[in-house]
Amino acid sequence: MRAAVLHETGQDKLEVLDDVEAVGFGPGKVRLRIRATGLCHSDLSAMNGVLPQPAPFVPGHEGAGEVLDVGDGVTGLSAGDRVLVCWLPACGACASCKRGQTHLCLAGFMNAGTPNFKRPGGDVFGFAGTGTFTEEVVVGADCAVPIPDDVPFEIAALIGCGVTTGLGAAINTAQVEAGSSVAVIGCGGVGISAIQGARVRGAAQIIAVDPVESRREAALRFGATEAVSPEAFADAKARVTAGEGFDYVFEVVGKSVTARTAYENTRRGGTLCVVGAGAMDDNFQVNMFELFFDEKRILPSMYGGGDVLRSYERAIALWRAGRIDLESMITHRVRLDGINDALDQMRTGESLRTCIEL
Repeated sequence: MRAAVLHETGQDKLEVLDDVEAVGFGPGKVRLRIRATGLCHSDLSAMNGVLPQPAPFVPGHEGAGEVLDVGDGVTGLSAGDRVLVCWLPACGACASCKRGQTHLCLAGFMNAGTPNFKRPGGDVFGFAGTGTFTEEVVVGADCAVPIPDDVPFEIAALIGCGVTTGLGAAINTAQVEAGSSVAVIGCGGVGISAIQGARVRGAAQIIAVDPVESRREAALRFGATEAVSPEAFADAKARVTAGEGFDYVFEVVGKSVTARTAYENTRRGGTLCVVGAGAMDDNFQVNMFELFFDEKRILPSMYGGGDVLRSYERAIALWRAGRIDLESMITHRVRLDGINDALDQMRTGESLRTCIEL
């Protein structure tokens, strides 16, 4: 079968090969035919080594498709079912799951160290234990979440990561209050979803901050009340909040420098929500006096916080009701052979989300 493979961490191009085989099928597993997958910035981060991932590997974790076969012991799924890929399934038995923090379950991460594929030359891993830049993949049954028939594969794929992450940051983690002021730094797919989440929660002002003009223009279409370049952020803070700072600031880049900017533009007693996935050696610093004196809440948001299955259901309900726009987030569509063009478009900020159709 065909799949896009990164041979070594640090390479910026994927090679589309036709000699890849999905492996690991057996009890508790399902074999999926991927129909659509989104390109998420986390895929780039894994390729360049910011996020740890064994290589060679097949990127992709934001996917949807059909069940081809189910292993022994699998219940609730059968061949032909339409599903989205959950790259962070909850085991239900660990301490995090028992506390109700299922999004912090580490069971899914353990899958990242087990090869999902093989080639004549050896084993190939799947990013985040999945690897959706491929025609077929074998995953644990809890990674395959059934979707209603009216949800297109490309919409389901987005809900599988970027939409759930951004919406959840605003709704679950920060719990944006109606009438509040919000700033979102970084307006790719996840940032746009955070903007939509803040709008759903009733924020009065939503300022989008991004260096790319096309993304700023897009942010206005998705609910931002104003969109500015990073250089104009200080002026927006002065105008919108009388210099006090925003009630909520979302950092959706994953860098300490933007997290620091977010912190400085959060009002005293306000909330900084860190959504971007960054590098282990990139340290965010605050001094002990400002931490005490300003009483700003710093809330990291992993996969949007909360129960991901409930978050999927909520995203579908909001989409059906017309409260969020997911179709327009897909700015580009390519086949698997066009994956490297899609990577370049994401690097330059040209795309919000690219749908790879298989």
